[in-house]
Amino acid sequence: MIEFGHATHVGLRRAHNEDTYWADGALGLWLVADGMGGHEHGEVASAIARDTLVREVGAGRDLTDAVRRADEAIIALSNKRSEALPMGTTIAVLRVQDRNYDVAWVGDSRVYLWQNGALKQLSQDHSYVQELVTQGAISAEQARNHPHRNMVTQALGITSPQELRVETRQGMLEPGMQFLLCSDGLTEEVEDDAIARVLAREELAAQECVEHLVLAALDGGGSDNITVLLVRVR
Repeated sequence: MIEFGHATHVGLRRAHNEDTYWADGALGLWLVADGMGGHEHGEVASAIARDTLVREVGAGRDLTDAVRRADEAIIALSNKRSEALPMGTTIAVLRVQDRNYDVAWVGDSRVYLWQNGALKQLSQDHSYVQELVTQGAISAEQARNHPHRNMVTQALGITSPQELRVETRQGMLEPGMQFLLCSDGLTEEVEDDAIARVLAREELAAQECVEHLVLAALDGGGSDNITVLLVRVR
């Protein structure tokens, strides 16, 4: 049995919300898309990504192909517009089928797995600071405060299709698993240890956990749009 909760919030410093999401237990599809704040029409790009993913997955396409079709749709619309700046968005997706799960992502929206009392980040940020961490140039703690921490190296609609890396992970579902999908509006303000403490509270429903996490991000400063989805396997 799947239980899930979801919420999005504009944050405390933004005029509008460029995040969007989808939460669909019948389709077994959950996703977060964060429109690029440095580009015009980020909210349009994230909506195109959402709608394309839902349509393509519903038609039976696998996640990688569905994400690439979303990228193509964003680029196609961007090419029709007169503005100089392209539209862009990150994407983080969870698909559940039978006893299996698939995760796909582009950019720095994240997917976490809570299992056996521990929180693990399944996705790896496509970002400049993550590359520095991987190279050993800076620590993960230094990355949290790096001046270029919001610079992504991959995004739908921005990265050329030939260079786009749609990364995936797969696994078997087990009772007690929790999958957290979120935009960086959460992870900018709330550290992983604090996220883990919320997910560990078994007395809370999934929706209550989501609301606690959104409030924590707002308490932390709410510097960006905040989107959180939590999917529990009972």
